[in-house]
Amino acid sequence: MKKWVKNLAVSLLIPGLLFMVAGCGLIGTAQPASPAKGIQVRMIKAGIGLNEDHPQGQGLKKFKEIVERKTGGKWKVQTYFSAQLGDDLKMTEALKGGLQEITIPSTSPLVGTVKEFGIFDFPFVFNDPKEADAVLDGPLGQKLLQKLPQHGLIGLAYWENGFRNLTNSKHPVATVADFRGLKIRTMQNEVHINAFKALGVNPTPMAFSEVFSALESKTVDGQENPLATIESNKFNEVQKYLSLTNHVYTPFVFLVSKKFWDQLSDEEKKILTDAAIEAGKYERELNRQQNKKSLENLKRKGMQVNEFSPEEKKKAQEIIKPVIDKYSKEFGEDLVKQMYDEVNKVRGQK
Repeated sequence: MKKWVKNLAVSLLIPGLLFMVAGCGLIGTAQPASPAKGIQVRMIKAGIGLNEDHPQGQGLKKFKEIVERKTGGKWKVQTYFSAQLGDDLKMTEALKGGLQEITIPSTSPLVGTVKEFGIFDFPFVFNDPKEADAVLDGPLGQKLLQKLPQHGLIGLAYWENGFRNLTNSKHPVATVADFRGLKIRTMQNEVHINAFKALGVNPTPMAFSEVFSALESKTVDGQENPLATIESNKFNEVQKYLSLTNHVYTPFVFLVSKKFWDQLSDEEKKILTDAAIEAGKYERELNRQQNKKSLENLKRKGMQVNEFSPEEKKKAQEIIKPVIDKYSKEFGEDLVKQMYDEVNKVRGQK
């Protein structure tokens, strides 16, 4: 009897043990601490190119908060900012190899993987964020995400980089003629490069992490990015002129390594997807608020700001039309038509 009681006492010390002692009136159950059966302990490495003060960085922090809360702390998201893990291309390749779980690049660097993403690099497609949201969150945007798994990537949602504007150290760009001769940093993207060439620009591709020093040393005259990015990276310290060209709307796409994704239960996949979408809505709204603030801040910090009129925009569209026609054939004319049809549908509802 003493031996039986001793064994019982030892058993009670074992965490999570379900025990029942018949005839003695002792029935008890120790419940597991996990919030759900389908969630495993995981460490997630998530890296982006921009700094943590940028809306994208704030969005990633929001994602981390949502995921860790919904998994009861069983998932830990390690966040890396300012290209600590490499530029967008390097991090995307790391996802393909299973060396990193999450990154949120612009769609532009993905063109080398899925060429059809290049339709979002066409200049002057969207007039406002509402038009962009309708296309990205609608059938066309989802169709493009479905092309990613065969390349080792899963796309869960679109976030916002935003409308790109031009800065330079030479002069205001208020007319099409003002583009000529400027040496402008661009992404390594054929549509951007050839569109700028058509406008008389000398496009100079380089990694984003190198841009500030290139501007400071006058290696290039200018660069083009959304207002929040211009401010958060302090380009105003090495650039005098800001021209509100709004020439391209660039989305971010929330990417997950397929090797990681395939390890997840259905419940875990839902948590990840829901968090990416929820944090994306937060990031979009924050980005739109920040762009308004950034414009005022950049003016206050001494940048000379000018508008690029609708009339000049139409002239630019005519000049770059051969570039659009060329890449429409390459990316798929039906896909391009679908994009413009969806934009026009939204415009008709305004």
